[in-house]
Amino acid sequence: MQPDEQMVTGEAVSVELPLAGVGSRGIAALIDLVIAFLAQLAVLIVLIASGAGGGITVLQTVLVVTEILIVAGYPIGMETLWHGRTLGKAIMGLRVVRDDGGPIRFRHALMRGLVGVFVDKPGITYALGALIPMVSSRRKKRLGDFFAGTVVLQERVPGRLEAPVGMPPMLAGWAASLDLTGVDDALALRMRQFLSRASAFTPDARITLEHQIASEVLRRVGQPPPATPGWAVIAAVLAERRRRAFAATQPAMYPPAQPDPYQVTPPAPPPNGFVVPS
Repeated sequence: MQPDEQMVTGEAVSVELPLAGVGSRGIAALIDLVIAFLAQLAVLIVLIASGAGGGITVLQTVLVVTEILIVAGYPIGMETLWHGRTLGKAIMGLRVVRDDGGPIRFRHALMRGLVGVFVDKPGITYALGALIPMVSSRRKKRLGDFFAGTVVLQERVPGRLEAPVGMPPMLAGWAASLDLTGVDDALALRMRQFLSRASAFTPDARITLEHQIASEVLRRVGQPPPATPGWAVIAAVLAERRRRAFAATQPAMYPPAQPDPYQVTPPAPPPNGFVVPS
């Protein structure tokens, strides 16, 4: 697995998960296709049993509209409500996440669904429209993933879980008061990759990258308490950003961080290594 493939699950757990392969995604898509077909069949049976009037033309129109709603609405609705999974993906242990590892929202699921129905899969391109981009792109994306800014992970990998990046306790109050709209997905991805790989850098390279990333973060969010090291700023902003993302989908489980009235300056990292706060 390449370092750029490190992600987090929809529950904000940092893991080293492989990107979902063509085989597992194909089986998941087939399962979802069968479910959609059964749903359309159920609608047809109900229409016939109810003796829907209007003739064959009306029946065909209703069936076409129903097919579009099921084929597009099923993945969009399931991925929105189930945080990146459909029944097929859940069975195969797959999950759709944003490029920065965060949970997808309705707009991501909508873009994936619409591109899938009208670009990836119609007609004779049903397989090729999705297969060719997946096998030719580094992160195994179909066109819907490119447009939505998402990737699909093979989530069911036992024994690979690691603790998420923690919030430095002394910065919880500061982070809770920040406006994080300027911290976009691209910057958040760089922050997370730095924290996950910093211990492998040489001291000089680590210090340089830490200064560059922390400076960019501070330009977008404002100044931290005096003498706060760069790694603590990066960890605090990233943890708060992720907390807010999940609070938006599960507010009862993620109460807002409370300001610390006894806020103190965080300690400097050890001279011979880099330790991510936990």
